[in-house]
Amino acid sequence: MSESPAPVRSGGPNARVRQYWNAHIHDLAISSHAPGTPGFFDDLDEYHFDKLHHLLRLIPFDGLAGRRVLDVGCGTGVDLVRFARGGARAVGVDIADSAIALARRNVAHRQIPAGLVVADGETLPFPSNTFDFVFAHGVAQYTTDGRRLVEEVHRVLVPGGQAVFQGYNRVSWLNALSKLMKVDLEHEGAPVLRKYSPQEFRTLVDVFPSVEIVYERFPVKSRLHGGWKGMAFNTFFVGTFNALPRSLVERYGWHLLAFCRKAQG
Repeated sequence: MSESPAPVRSGGPNARVRQYWNAHIHDLAISSHAPGTPGFFDDLDEYHFDKLHHLLRLIPFDGLAGRRVLDVGCGTGVDLVRFARGGARAVGVDIADSAIALARRNVAHRQIPAGLVVADGETLPFPSNTFDFVFAHGVAQYTTDGRRLVEEVHRVLVPGGQAVFQGYNRVSWLNALSKLMKVDLEHEGAPVLRKYSPQEFRTLVDVFPSVEIVYERFPVKSRLHGGWKGMAFNTFFVGTFNALPRSLVERYGWHLLAFCRKAQG
């Protein structure tokens, strides 16, 4: 499997996206430890899987031993580490050099083998039919051409391979609460921040013949927001929302997860 990067162009449609994410590493503010230290990566792992605890149930981190796994938009490597620990032959790509630099320190700290490449998800530097499983969490909403991203992931998957895409649900509790409370969403200032209706997200990935859409990311207590709004959210909203029958609120999950299977050929 090739892990050598193609040259990363400084221009192109995602140049502003690359510039933004080089300066705004996701979840960086959650840790009081210096970026790149063991404590920093431990904090990111704990926060990530507290906020996104559903991933441990839905994603086969420990079920891909020996398989070729690609993490698109790997950031600091939190999910990539989980795949590699499970025995996967894992490769991570990210558009931001700064994220890949931290991911390299993360895998070195964990002492696990994983390939890391600076690359744009819309132009993946790998041959067709390379990976058994592709994980693209937090990418479709921030890239210039989401359809191009999906087509590239489809191309690099082997026949019968699986991809998981995550996007933001426009018809969600968090989108509505953000507007009601006049609190910006995280990375509201990104060059691209796209939200999808469930049908739009299904259409985005319809190059795959088999697609299952799962609604997730329901309220958990915020560590990033203070003041009376943060207190009201943590004290009243989280408990009230999660006490409602899930059948009534499921379609309003903030995250849309598309589980996609490529045709056998």
